[in-house]
Amino acid sequence: MDFLLFQFGLCTFKYDHTEDKYIMKSFNFYIFPKPFNRSSPDVKFVCQSSSIDFLANQGFDFNKVFRNGIPYLNQEEERQLREQYDEKRSQANGAGSLSYISPNTTKCPVTIPEDQKKFIEKVVEQIEELLKNEENESLELEPCTGSVSEFKERYIVISKVDDEERKRREQQKQAKEQEELNDAVGFSRVVHAIANSGKLVIGHNMLLDVMHTIHQFYCPLPDDLVKMTLLCFNILNSYFVSRLLDTKLMASTQPFKEIINNTSLAELEKRLKEVPFSPPKVESAEGFPSYDTSSEQLHEAGYDAYITGLCFISMANFLGSFLSPPKNHVSARSKLIEPFFNKLFLMRVMDIPYLNLEGPDLQPKRDHVLHVTFPKEWKTSDLYQLFSAFGNIQVSWIDDTSAFVSLSQPEQVQIGKRCTTIDSCAKKKKKKKRKEKKIPDKNYLRIILNLSITIFHLHFSFTGNSTVGKRSMSPIQEETGSDDVEEGEDPEYNQTDSCAEPLPDSKKRAKKFKKIKKEQVPAGSFTSSSTEIFEVPETW
Repeated sequence: MDFLLFQFGLCTFKYDHTEDKYIMKSFNFYIFPKPFNRSSPDVKFVCQSSSIDFLANQGFDFNKVFRNGIPYLNQEEERQLREQYDEKRSQANGAGSLSYISPNTTKCPVTIPEDQKKFIEKVVEQIEELLKNEENESLELEPCTGSVSEFKERYIVISKVDDEERKRREQQKQAKEQEELNDAVGFSRVVHAIANSGKLVIGHNMLLDVMHTIHQFYCPLPDDLVKMTLLCFNILNSYFVSRLLDTKLMASTQPFKEIINNTSLAELEKRLKEVPFSPPKVESAEGFPSYDTSSEQLHEAGYDAYITGLCFISMANFLGSFLSPPKNHVSARSKLIEPFFNKLFLMRVMDIPYLNLEGPDLQPKRDHVLHVTFPKEWKTSDLYQLFSAFGNIQVSWIDDTSAFVSLSQPEQVQIGKRCTTIDSCAKKKKKKKRKEKKIPDKNYLRIILNLSITIFHLHFSFTGNSTVGKRSMSPIQEETGSDDVEEGEDPEYNQTDSCAEPLPDSKKRAKKFKKIKKEQVPAGSFTSSSTEIFEVPETW
C-alpha cells in the first residue's frame, strides 16, 4: 500500500419530503501529504506509469495535487506530532528541561571566533543596559546575517514584559501552533467527521477504497488477510458510527441479479434508469456544482460518488415496491437494506461474494476444488485441455508447478480423479499414441482432493475464461453452506485398481457425464431449500 490517494470524491444526498426530491452536494478533494514543517512526516510513495498516463488522458490536474493538495496524517503521525507540541509547551512553562540545543553540539562553553568577539560583546552590553534602564521596554539588535547580498536581513527584538503580557503572548503562540497542527491533520478531519456522522457511507466495489482509507488516515494495513479483517472490524467498532454499503454487491444479489446484467458503475447507472426501476429526482444545492449523466465524467471522484448515490437510491426505492402498501421512498435507515450493511464485494471469488466486516465470513463447500501439480513447462491452456471434458473450469495458479482447479459441479470430482490415470493406463496397454501437439508427460500429474476448506478460505481467487453464472448468494444468507467436507481417499491409494478396469467407451462416458450434469447443483450454490435468497416480506 505504498500508493497515495490523489483525489477523494464525496457526494451527500438529503431527501426533501415536501417536494419528493433529493438535494445533493458534491465535492472533489485534491489531497497530498506534504510536510508543513521539519517535524512533520516526509512521506515516500510509489506511482505506476500506466496510472499516471491514464489520469493524464482523463484530464487530471496534477498541479492541484502537488501544489494545492490538502495535507493529511494518519492516527499515529497525528499522535506523535501532538506529543511534540505538548513537550514544547511543558518546556516553555518550566515543567521540563529546555532542549533547544542541537543534538550534535556539546554542552561545554562555545568558542567564539576572533572576528565575531567584538559584535558579541556589544550585544551583551546592550542587553545589560536594557535590564538596568526601567524606561526602555525593548531593544532592537543590529542585523547578524553573514552576507546581506545573499540573505534577507534578520533582526532580533528583545522586549521586557510582565507576567500578564507573557501569558497573553504564550496563548497566541499556542493558538498558532494548534492552527498549524489542524492544518497538518488536514483532510483526516473530514474522514473522521464522516466516520462519526452516523450516516450510511455508500461506495461501488469499495473494497480497495476502504483499504486505502484505513491505510492513509488510520493505520498501516497488515499483510495477513485474517489480521486485516480483524483490523477493519476493530476500526469500524472503535471509530465508525457510520455503516458501509457496497452497491456492486447489492446489484449482484437478489432481487436485482435477475434483472441487472452488468454491474459496472457506468452500465449500472444506465440500467437503473429503465423499467422496472425509476430514476430519482435530484437537484444540486445552491452554490454546488451539478453533473449531467448524459455527458459522462467518469473517473472524476466527485462524479463517481454522485452516480453511486443515484444507483443506491434507485435500488433502495425498488425494494420499497415489495412492501404492502408499496413505498416510493426507502430511507437509508430502512430494514430493507440492512442485509447489505458492512459487507464488501469480492471480485473473482465465485463462492464467497463478499467480505463480512462485522461477523464470520461465508464458508462454502470446496469439494469441487482440486489441487493440481504438473511440470513447470505447463501453461493454463494445458490445464484447460486436460479438463476439457468437464466443461467450464476455473484455474488459480499457486506457483510454476501447482494450481487450484475448480470444476463446475462437485459430482465431477471422482471422475476428474479417475481421468488423471488415463495416460498411465494407455501406456501400460500401449494402444494410444501421443497427438502431434506435444504436451508434457502427464505421469507427473497428481490431483489431490482439497479436504481442508479453511486453508483456502478467502485466500485465493480464480482466473481464466470462466462463464460461471451470477452469484446466487446474498448477504443475508450466512453460513448455510458451511457443511464440513468428509474425508476422502488418497488419490494415489487406488491408482492400480482404476487402471486395471477397462475404460468405458466414449459414448458411455458422454452419456454418464450428461446424466450427472442434469442432476447436479450449480457450483457455488448452497444447499438451501429456498431458491430465493433475498426475500422481502410484505411487511416488516
